This record gives sequence, structure tokens and C-alpha cells, in this order.
Amino acid sequence: MLLALVAGCGGEAEDAPQDPPQQVALREPEPPSPPPLEVDPMAEAAAIDLAASLGGDRRLRVSGNSNLPEGARLQVIVERELSGVRWRERVSLAAGRFEAGPFGPGSGLPDGGYRVTAELQAASVQPREVQARIGAEGEHLSGPLVAASPHGLGQVVRASRRFLVGSEPRRASEQVEVLRVE
Repeated sequence: MLLALVAGCGGEAEDAPQDPPQQVALREPEPPSPPPLEVDPMAEAAAIDLAASLGGDRRLRVSGNSNLPEGARLQVIVERELSGVRWRERVSLAAGRFEAGPFGPGSGLPDGGYRVTAELQAASVQPREVQARIGAEGEHLSGPLVAASPHGLGQVVRASRRFLVGSEPRRASEQVEVLRVE
């Protein structure tokens, strides 16, 4: 036994002309670009003064003063000279001051030499108000602490000091501050 099924449509829908779908483009207004800030570029030489103290836990705390613009973002790095181990913290200037740390392992820093560096990060990552003062690529920065960014992002400011931790500091030919537990 053979059974065949035939299905079909009335064809009415196929005969009726179809209008092409209309596309409606909705455009959201672009946010207005912020007006340029009216501030004076930084005229004085950039300065960062560093200080470090060793707490009872033998961990290093770093503080400093700077004439960089309020809210400037700095990176503070402590590096052990013998091993090259580094600790980092990002901070922002508030009233011309910054504090970072404690740095070091929970067991405390071993005796030896340490390099403490505070660096103004590239202008491209600075707040808008800071960029207005230092320039889009740090071009308004001047002074002996100003250097080219290692990533080719303009100029940065870098201050560095060496500290010795321990009760028996070794002889050093350069100016070094010896830190003892407070």
C-alpha cells in the first residue's frame, strides 16, 4: 500500500506585495567633551623628598613631600640590592605628601642595602587636573629628577635614595642613611 501526502499553501500571502522592512537608526547624542582646564602649567622644577623608617616589625615605611600637583599618582618601589626583590605601591599626593608601606615580608626585612624610589607615573594615567599642569606627555616637567619614560610615554619624575637596614652597616662609598628599628 502506497500513501502519498501533498501539502500546500493557498498562495495568497505569496501574491501580496511585501514592503521591505524599514530600518530606524536611533543615535544617542555623544557626550560633550569636557572643556579644557584653565590652569597654569607647572613652572617650578619638580621635586620629591623621600624618607624611610623601619618599624618594630622590621618592615619599611616610606613617606615623602613633593611640589607635584595635588592628586598626582606616584609609584613607590623598595628594592633589595642583594636579591633584586621588589615591593611596589601606588599612592596619590594629598596636600603635597604621600605615605606608602609597610614594605617587606611578614618576617621583616633582612639586613642589607635597599633602594627606595618614588616615581610620577606617565601623564596618560594621571587625573585630568594633573595632566593639565604637567602636560599631555609631561612636557611641562623640568628639573634634575625629570627623565624620559621607559615606555616612551613622555617624561616622568623619579627620585631615589639608598638605605641600609641592620645593626652592623657595611662600609659604603656613597651617602647612605642607616635605618634601625624604632
